[in-house]
Amino acid sequence: MNLNSETQLVEAAQNGNLESFGVLYERYHSAMIALAYSVLGNRDLADDAAQETFAVACQKIGTLRRSDKFAFWLAGICRNTARNVLRSKGKDAALTAQSRVEDIEMGAERRDVIRQAVWNLSSAERELIVLRYYNGFSQAQISNVMDISPQAVNGRLVRAKRKIAKYLKRNGFTGVNYGTDI
Repeated sequence: MNLNSETQLVEAAQNGNLESFGVLYERYHSAMIALAYSVLGNRDLADDAAQETFAVACQKIGTLRRSDKFAFWLAGICRNTARNVLRSKGKDAALTAQSRVEDIEMGAERRDVIRQAVWNLSSAERELIVLRYYNGFSQAQISNVMDISPQAVNGRLVRAKRKIAKYLKRNGFTGVNYGTDI
């Protein structure tokens, strides 16, 4: 059977087809890492949370009522998993480990100010920024994962970038390119 549509893949996975679940894993693995990262601020912990997300999803896929909402359902599992990791590890531990890696990639002051601006956003806004600018997701991909229209993604991204710009301006920081610095 040729399974191309997401709905067909989800329904096959619900019927025990592990190959179909593997295809869904490949499609959404990087998105789940990005979502977990937006909560945790640490790549290693985000990767662990994404793996746990798929383990939970594999066990509970039979409970999904609408196969066309798989990405949104999976994102909800990921958010909860990442929050649980955050509670168990502590926010400071997650952020400190990631900051060591980022010190190499960007000057400490610049990194800290931009990072603080992003972390001051609401969790939903932070998810959008991380998916778009840290992971390069298209607005259509974000729309699918967050279950909102591409137009809503665009509007929310614009508002989130404005908030980042205001934060940076208040803190005397200029010269940020949203496509490369965030």
